[in-house]
Amino acid sequence: MPQHPNRRTVIKNVLTGTAAITTAGMFNPLAASAADTTSAQKLKGNINHSVCHWCFNGLSLEELCVAAKEMGITGIDLIGPQGWPVLKKHGLESAMCNGAEISLTEGWNDPKYHATLIKNYTEMIPRVAKAGYKNLICFSGNRNGMDDATGLKNCAEGLKKVLPLAEKHKVVLVMELLNSKVDHKDYMCDHTAWGVELAKATGSENFKLLYDIYHMQIDEGDVIRTIKDSHPYIAHYHTAGVPGRHEIDETQELNYPAIMRAIKDTGFKGFVAQEFIPAQPDKLASLRAAIKICDV
Repeated sequence: MPQHPNRRTVIKNVLTGTAAITTAGMFNPLAASAADTTSAQKLKGNINHSVCHWCFNGLSLEELCVAAKEMGITGIDLIGPQGWPVLKKHGLESAMCNGAEISLTEGWNDPKYHATLIKNYTEMIPRVAKAGYKNLICFSGNRNGMDDATGLKNCAEGLKKVLPLAEKHKVVLVMELLNSKVDHKDYMCDHTAWGVELAKATGSENFKLLYDIYHMQIDEGDVIRTIKDSHPYIAHYHTAGVPGRHEIDETQELNYPAIMRAIKDTGFKGFVAQEFIPAQPDKLASLRAAIKICDV
């Protein structure tokens, strides 16, 4: 299985914006777009498409924006304030903002991080709103021996300190579901049911979940039923192929067209973001194919 970069490492580099990324050896996305200049017009419009910049580590944010716009993608995920001007230049939305979190492992489940997190989110929430965006990511953190009930209680208590501000600014704090079996050992928010209970415990419509299809297939499976049952608590989706986190085509086990139809049928109006690590040399061709697979 090809090796892919550790998301924990990459997220550290983009907490406040975009990492400096070399484009050496990559083809020009402007030239690549000439191969299919009508792809954006062919999209059905039922799914709002986004893509995670960190997965395309040979493209600058500027280059990814150019290619994404041509494909009909309307958002870029996991971009902080330093990258927002680039997105605005290209008429793209910051579909899932970041920059307030500490890390994936140090999150709301541990009260020792609450003071820092409250400060960070109190500063970032108004910035997200002022920029015209809506979603701001957050993480549970690792268990580190803590039981799930205590972690849930701690998360709810901490989040309640910033959710009134989020409600005031119409910003949604979105906690990502990650698998703890393969990629993020010991991560607490690793099952949808736990995340739903946390959402209920906050008592706020401004806290929801990022349902990562790849991660939840690994930790719990039953993807379509879970989406149908839990959709009121889901604000955002991520994709990737299982196993391996690569392309979402026939080389992996998930039936993405069926999953996308299930998401559409719930009436979902948010974003579905591609977060796979391209294994093929033509990364933008892989992205274009993924958008077409998900365009139901």
